[in-house]
Amino acid sequence: MQATMRPTVGLRNSAPSGLRAMPKLTSRVVKTFAASPIKSPLASVSSMPKPFLAPLMLAEPGVQANMTVQAAAGDVPQPPKKFLGFEPLTWAKIIPLGLMFFCILFNYTILRDTKDVLVVTAPGSGAEIIPFLKTWVNLPMAIVFTIGYAKLANVLSSEALFYSCIIPFILFFGAFAGLLYPLRDTLHPTEYCEKLLETMGTRWAGPIAIVRNWTFCLFYVMAELWGSVVVSVLFWGFANQITTVEEASQFYPLFGLGANVALIFSGQAVKYFSLVRANLPPGVDGWGLTLNGLMGMVCIGGVIITAIYYILQRKVVPQIKSLREKKAKKSKAKMSVAESFAFLAASPYIRDLATLVVAYGISINLVEVTWKSKIKAQFPNPNDYSVFMGEFSTCTGIVTFGMMLLSRVIFKKFGWGTAALITPVMLLATGVGFFSLLLFSDFFQPILASMGMTPLYAAVLVGAAQNIFSKSSKYSLFDPCKEMAYIPLDDEVKTKGKAAIDVICNPLGKSGGALIQQFMIIGFGSLAASTPYLGIILLGITLVWINAASSLSVQFSKLQEETGNTMDGIKE
Repeated sequence: MQATMRPTVGLRNSAPSGLRAMPKLTSRVVKTFAASPIKSPLASVSSMPKPFLAPLMLAEPGVQANMTVQAAAGDVPQPPKKFLGFEPLTWAKIIPLGLMFFCILFNYTILRDTKDVLVVTAPGSGAEIIPFLKTWVNLPMAIVFTIGYAKLANVLSSEALFYSCIIPFILFFGAFAGLLYPLRDTLHPTEYCEKLLETMGTRWAGPIAIVRNWTFCLFYVMAELWGSVVVSVLFWGFANQITTVEEASQFYPLFGLGANVALIFSGQAVKYFSLVRANLPPGVDGWGLTLNGLMGMVCIGGVIITAIYYILQRKVVPQIKSLREKKAKKSKAKMSVAESFAFLAASPYIRDLATLVVAYGISINLVEVTWKSKIKAQFPNPNDYSVFMGEFSTCTGIVTFGMMLLSRVIFKKFGWGTAALITPVMLLATGVGFFSLLLFSDFFQPILASMGMTPLYAAVLVGAAQNIFSKSSKYSLFDPCKEMAYIPLDDEVKTKGKAAIDVICNPLGKSGGALIQQFMIIGFGSLAASTPYLGIILLGITLVWINAASSLSVQFSKLQEETGNTMDGIKE
C-alpha cells in the first residue's frame, strides 16, 4: 500500500529522498550591499545547496523587501541638485556664455561708434558715404566671407572654425591702431582723389571718398562684420548648439542684461577718450591716442572671448549629453556651397527668417542714415560727435536693460509670436514720429522754439530716441526670437543657414536700404528731398516684416512639436 506523503514545509513539490528525485530548481540572484544595515542570512550559507535558497528567501520576507528597495535605489542615479530651478550643468553653460556676450557687445559698441566717427568726419567724406560703403564694399565682403565660411565648415571642426574666424579680427584691430592709422597720410591717395573729384563732379563724391579713405572704410567693414560674424554666427551659433529651447527661452533675454551693461560701460569709455582727446595740447594726435586706448580694450576683450570659448570646449561641452550622442553618430555627407544655398533657398522656414533679418536691416538703415546726417549738421566737430555717440550708446544700454527684464515676462505670458512682432511695430511707430518731425518741421517750429530747441536739434533727439527704442527691442526680443528659431533645426542647416542669413542677409538688408537711398538721391537730388518717399517705403517694409514673423511663428510651433524641443510652460 502506497503511503500518502505530505509536502515538507518551505519546499515546493518536495518528497523524501528515498521515493523520487528532487527536481532541479532555478536559483534566484539577490543583490546585496556591503553597507546595508541588515546582513542577509545568505552570507553564511554559501555551501548550502542552491535548491534551499528559495525557501530561505520566502522565510525572510522582511529581508527580501529591504534588499529589493536598496537594489532599486542603487540602480537609479540620483538627480543632481538644482539651483534656482536649473541643474549645475545649465549654469556652467549660461554664466560663461553671458560673460562672452558681454565682451562681444562691449567690443561691438566701441567699434560701431568708432567706425561712424572715422568715415563720417574723414576728409572729403560725410554721412552720404555710408550708403555707397554698405552696398559696394560691405555686401561683397560679406558674401566672400560666407562662401569661405561654408567651405571651412566642411573641413574644420567647430572649435577650429571659431578660432579661424575670431583671431583675424583681433589682429586687424590691433594693427589698425598701431600701424594703419599712423601711416594714413602715406596710404591714402588724397591728391589723386581730389583731382578725380574735380574731373567727375560731386555726384561721385561718395565712391571717391571710399577710395580716398580706404583704410577707414576697411575698418568700417571689419567693424560691421564683427557684428555679423562674431555676434551672430560665432556666439549665437555656439550658444544654439549647447542650449535647449527651454533654456534659451529663459536665459537668452537675460543675456542682454549683462550685454547692455557692456553698452553702458563701452559708451562711457568712448566718451572718456573723446573728452581726453579734447583736452590735449595742440600738435598732439588725439585720434591716435583714442584709437590706441579703444583698440587695446577691443583686443583684450577678444582674448577673453577666445579663452572662455576654449574653457567651455574643455570643461562643459564634453558633459552635454546631446553633443556626446551626436559625436557618436556617423556623420552625414556635407553639402557643397552651391547645394547648401539651393537647399536653404527652398526652405520656407529659412526664407521667413531671412525676411526678418533683411527687413530689419532695410528699416533701420532708412532712418539711421538720415539721422546721422542731422547729427553731423548739429555736431560738425569730431569730438562733439563722438561724445554724443557715447551718450547715445549709454542710453541704449539703460533702456535695453529695462526691456530685457520685461522681455522674459513677454515670452512667458504671450509667447514667441508676440515677442517677434514687437520690434517691427516699435520701429514703425518711432519711425513715423521721426519722419513726421522732418516733414512738418514748420508746424512744430513754434512749439520747439518755446522749449528752447531748434528743429535740427529736435530731429537729432527724436532720431536718437527712435534708434534707442528700435535697438533695445531688437536686442531684448528680436535677437532672442531669431536665435531660438535656429535651435530645432538640423545641425548642418543650423550652421550654414545661420551663416547665410546673419552674414549675407544682415548686410543685404542694410545695403538694400542704402541702395534705395542712392536711387532717391539720384532721382530727387538730395536725401532731404526724398524723405517723404523713404517714410512710405518704411511702412511697406515693416508690413512685409510683420507678415513673415506671423508665418514663422506657426512653423516654429510645428517644428518644436516634431522635434520635442519645446519651451516648457511657455506659449508659442
